[in-house]
Amino acid sequence: MASTTTTTTNNNNETPDAPLAPEQLLFSSTDSETLSKNILMVGAGGIGCELIKTLALTGFRNISIIDLDTIDISNLNRQFLFRKKHVGMSKSQVAKESVEKFAGSKQTGINIEAYTGNIKEERFGLDFFKKFDIVLNGLDNLEARRHVNRLCLSANVPLVESGTTGYKGQVTVHLRGKYCSCFECAPKPVPKSFPICTLRDTPSTFVHTIVFATDLLFPRLFGANKEDPSDLDEEEARDAFTRKENEAGTAFAKRVFAYVFEKKIKDLLEREDMWANRDKKPEALDSETLLKTKEERTATTGYGDAHKKWTMEEASEIFVRSAGKLFEKGDRISEFDKDDDDAVAFVTATAQLRCANYGIEYMSRFDAKGVAGNIVHAVATTNAIISGLIVIEALKILNAQKHLDEKEEGEGKNDRLIKLANSRYTFVGNFNAGRQLLQPLAPDEQNPKCVVCANARAELCCDISKTTLADVISKVLKKKLNTNEPTVLKGDDMLHEEGEDLDDDEVENYAIIGKRTLQDLGLESGGILCVDDNSQELKFDLVVVHQNLEEFDEDAFPEGFELRGETPKVAEGAEKEKDEDGAATDGEASDEIEIVEEGVEITKAVESPRLGKTKAIASSPSPASKKRKTK
Repeated sequence: MASTTTTTTNNNNETPDAPLAPEQLLFSSTDSETLSKNILMVGAGGIGCELIKTLALTGFRNISIIDLDTIDISNLNRQFLFRKKHVGMSKSQVAKESVEKFAGSKQTGINIEAYTGNIKEERFGLDFFKKFDIVLNGLDNLEARRHVNRLCLSANVPLVESGTTGYKGQVTVHLRGKYCSCFECAPKPVPKSFPICTLRDTPSTFVHTIVFATDLLFPRLFGANKEDPSDLDEEEARDAFTRKENEAGTAFAKRVFAYVFEKKIKDLLEREDMWANRDKKPEALDSETLLKTKEERTATTGYGDAHKKWTMEEASEIFVRSAGKLFEKGDRISEFDKDDDDAVAFVTATAQLRCANYGIEYMSRFDAKGVAGNIVHAVATTNAIISGLIVIEALKILNAQKHLDEKEEGEGKNDRLIKLANSRYTFVGNFNAGRQLLQPLAPDEQNPKCVVCANARAELCCDISKTTLADVISKVLKKKLNTNEPTVLKGDDMLHEEGEDLDDDEVENYAIIGKRTLQDLGLESGGILCVDDNSQELKFDLVVVHQNLEEFDEDAFPEGFELRGETPKVAEGAEKEKDEDGAATDGEASDEIEIVEEGVEITKAVESPRLGKTKAIASSPSPASKKRKTK
């Protein structure tokens, strides 16, 4: 007997799972209900400038925009809402004012609210996100993207993600549901780590010398915690890195120069076993000759042509001079900023001098800045295309929402919304055999092993006898999983809590607990830590599995632990996650980066089933096949 299928219909003659017709999704977009929806934009950079312009000209009347950054002179060649007179001013505020000049203001029916601040601030929490009907991201920062994704999931607000890298870009839609993944369901590149001993003692690439300068020497000399011991402090090194009372900045810089590029190298050469199986030994620089030569030269104030390589004498002089200027800035600097000329000069000089130590080819200041800041050049046309695609996806979702049953709730309603809207992931510039500029694909389904949207467990493999709770909080929960203010419990015992409402004695007590190892806290292999971050409405279990530290492959897992199990496997990526828009650090940024993050170290090519073509991917950690070396 032949079976029959019964399809229910509603008043609009739609089947429950069939996409709405294009005229319903797009051509009816000018109705008052859709254009009155509340739109939240995060990021006012290259994509953000094009996006707010496109939203306003489409007719949307209620737009809020958040960005922490201020306008830099380098933004002006592609962020067309800004002019030279705006340099140093808030991006979000200037974007608002510029759009109002040609699209109208509150008096003419458009209401744009501009916020200058970090998206992770408490005022931009869950209640804030619940005010909006859709969120549109134009960020270049993985940490900020994850934070926005989690708030959107908790508020049950659709999220449209975007990013560009040169001539390529993509737009994706995310919502909690079986037929739509959240932003964190798929693998994302994470900051690549290098073994400290490689950076400190045996660098072999220019990148190693740059990371030594930005992540080790710069914070040791100028960072907020420069008084604390660091990975550079070995024996007499602590004295070399400690500024004496009333010592001039340039005099201190010369002592650092003599130690880092001469004394330290001579000490390493005495360890003959270290160089027995290496092709080449390092060479110590003659600090007295290099620095004396520079004292006799006419003093200069700038750093010369950014594209011209310095001589060794120039690099030596610039190391001392730039360090002196950075010391003068005092507490105004805490970490490397690629838009600080003195910081870039210091890092470039440090890298070049280290290259001279180890026989590595060095680069110009322009190229060094690109490596240190992980700059990917942006293209205004790509930003414009992507912003148009974002608005199309937003229109589809907002118009489809009108066809949902208001009584329907949960993930089933979200799945129906995605299907009614015919939501798509659209890739730009990933040309297939047909040379198509745009490649639309159906959204990925939810990853059942996603910690964020599928309530899966994360698994941490580490040495519980050596790993402290503070290590778990800083290196795993915050750095790897991007929690904001995590609370950690072991059974009914509160091990860690954060927040401004904590008393001083509570903060001190949690700091003491943080210094204890997981084993000391009574955790055994297979034990569970319950993690709760109220600022992100995120809860999950972290299963801890013991493995001796010596059994880890140092190259694959230089931090001495592995995050695995039911979390999506992450790929290794760039040291930084910024583009040339000078995005602010600590969770806020502006634009111009693929969702899979720019600056990824390309190591091989694979066939991509999603794009039907060969695309480059980042290397993934190899299995823990080698023993961790003791150095």
